[in-house]
Amino acid sequence: MTSSHQAPRVAIFTDKIDWHVEKLAHAFMVLGARPVVVRLAACKIDTTRPYGLAIPGFCKAPPDGAVVRAIGDGTLEMITMRLGVLHALGELGTPVVNDARAIERCTDKSMASFLLQRAGLPAPPTFVAQTHAQALAIARRELVHGPLVLKPLFGAQGWGLQLIREESELPSPEEARGVYYLQRFVPPRAGEGRFEDMRVLVSGGAVVGAMRRCADQWITNVRQGARPTGVEPGAAEKEIALRAAEALGAFCAGVDLIADQNGAPLVLEVNSMAGWSGLQRVTSFSIAERLAADMLAVIESSRVQRGDRRA
Repeated sequence: MTSSHQAPRVAIFTDKIDWHVEKLAHAFMVLGARPVVVRLAACKIDTTRPYGLAIPGFCKAPPDGAVVRAIGDGTLEMITMRLGVLHALGELGTPVVNDARAIERCTDKSMASFLLQRAGLPAPPTFVAQTHAQALAIARRELVHGPLVLKPLFGAQGWGLQLIREESELPSPEEARGVYYLQRFVPPRAGEGRFEDMRVLVSGGAVVGAMRRCADQWITNVRQGARPTGVEPGAAEKEIALRAAEALGAFCAGVDLIADQNGAPLVLEVNSMAGWSGLQRVTSFSIAERLAADMLAVIESSRVQRGDRRA
């Protein structure tokens, strides 16, 4: 709860009201804030408005803070415009979790891989090409070391992943949407027959919780049938998860880790709009309330810095 007498107004940006949005909205209300669920597709740039934006529910002033649960589908122009709204809120001094820059970095897997490498974080070797000929050359060189995973550049929840074992399995440029994101497949450790990885949820520079995801097939997303088990990450896993979120500028992130053949953690992905329904099933406290509390702490800090002029 903030120190202001006026309850902070928090926009929850989404494309639909799902379980996560409902839990977050309830958590903010429990903590004394006023959440407003808003579709980013309904927001506009409007220079005749007092603060240059038209956001439903916020006519005279921008929200005190915002949480982004989903951008929504659309053309490149539509997605760019919605991110522009988030960028504009940042320019106005509104705390946004996560802000547009972090979302852009995490959503674009090629940039995320680049930034993780620049930060010195361990990750499977990754290659991104724009033509079938380039992808074929990568496959011919790398498949001698084992399979490659082809991932959509923009994708989540394990959808669209392909395991490439032979050159002939590379899709056409149309099927790959013009970009081949290829990452070295990390098999189960010797002697282990199951596929597993770890999701670490990070918020405000701290680990909120973690789960191990086990599956009978190589895609380990809970939405695709993996079984979550609560786990306490080790010191190395905590450090790498926190550094990965920091490297991509994410205040709140779901960091996916996988163990190499020696048991050392590698970063597979950093999700800026991560779900936590699977993690909640194996966590004793309300994750939504923890995330909402972290957001309200940011809002309070922002209010203090600007002298609470909006209150």
